[in-house]
Amino acid sequence: MAMNTNSGTPSLRILICGGGIAGQALAYWLGEGGHRVTVVERFPALRATGAQVDLRGQGIDAIASMGLLEAVRTELVDEPGVAFVNSRGTPRATIMANTSGQGRQTLTSEYEIMRGDLVRILHDLAKDDAEYVFGIGVDRVEQDDEKVTAHFSDGTTGEYDVLIGADGQGSRVRRAVLPDGAAEPYRQVGIHMAYWFIPRIASDRNIRDTYMVPGGRQIMRRSHNPEQTQVYFVLREESAEASAIHRSPIEDQQRFWADRFRDAGWQVDRFIDGMRDAPFFYSQEVVQVRTGTWSKGRVVLAGDAAHCASPYSGMGVSAGLVGAYVLAGELNRHPDDLATAFANYDATLRPFIDEVQASVKPALLKLGMPRSRAAIIAFRTATAVATTLRIPELVARFSREDRGGAWQLPPNPVATGAR
Repeated sequence: MAMNTNSGTPSLRILICGGGIAGQALAYWLGEGGHRVTVVERFPALRATGAQVDLRGQGIDAIASMGLLEAVRTELVDEPGVAFVNSRGTPRATIMANTSGQGRQTLTSEYEIMRGDLVRILHDLAKDDAEYVFGIGVDRVEQDDEKVTAHFSDGTTGEYDVLIGADGQGSRVRRAVLPDGAAEPYRQVGIHMAYWFIPRIASDRNIRDTYMVPGGRQIMRRSHNPEQTQVYFVLREESAEASAIHRSPIEDQQRFWADRFRDAGWQVDRFIDGMRDAPFFYSQEVVQVRTGTWSKGRVVLAGDAAHCASPYSGMGVSAGLVGAYVLAGELNRHPDDLATAFANYDATLRPFIDEVQASVKPALLKLGMPRSRAAIIAFRTATAVATTLRIPELVARFSREDRGGAWQLPPNPVATGAR
């Protein structure tokens, strides 16, 4: 089924399921490699929405390798740091971003950007080299030695040389890779999160405010433009109800979160009232995706579908970009030997992913979400002392590496003469 380009390199028909960050990056690198790329996305249009994300370490390198660093810089959100506030909104400690260009990013990155803006930037780069089909997804996959057949949600089918599942944490394509009967490879950390946008008011600063509430609860408020403010409710809870609520109707989700936070104080009434008219509302359990295999036959996983590290890694978007870079490079170098391409993808990327995922330590996360008021006061006091002494700033600036460790990007994914 593979064809040859003018350079003699086999050209594959590749289906990418998912038009998010990893999917767009794959479409670019594989299109540059001379393959026939189709991207399908369940959302009816380019899903250029979502909350604020960041780039760190190797993710910045991956964006630079695509020639997009300046485009990203023009869309950055002005978030100079993170403040821990009391019930009156008064900052008790503030950790500023490390903008020295050296060392490690702090709680807020030098490269903060809205997910939708990053998706648009990537799509503008990839759109001329790939076919995009919106409003459908892959419901079922069949494969043999010659092809992989995708059964789409609109009842149609398509045959390809390779199918890439870049369809997120809740990937449907992943079922074609996991052993029969295997449970979803989620590592739970006992934390849940919801976020939505509300109108910005004069007191909403560019600094991200973090408010800790007894009972293992946290509220974050950050503003990404003059009109809108992002609200995040974070809950430390291990219960069947909390795990199930994310699959319930939006009205039930909003009721759950309002009930859990109604007594929290600060600006919680404003935040809860804003749920009803929010342009979107997103609720999720914080999990990692950990699986021993990322491929089977002609099907391979990428991004969160393969290795979601959770928001607390700070490396989810960066890992998706890096994974796309590595996978595309192996397919471009070994289009006539998928087994080798996928084995190299795993061997090259997994040490990086293992380090990123290992940085998320549930016990430390829970220390940052105390259950008692006394523990919250102790946390704020310790953080205030540390920031007064500039400890976070100095640690970040003089760290030898960012959260991805010393792992470095392999050679450029586009082989010489591929086009």
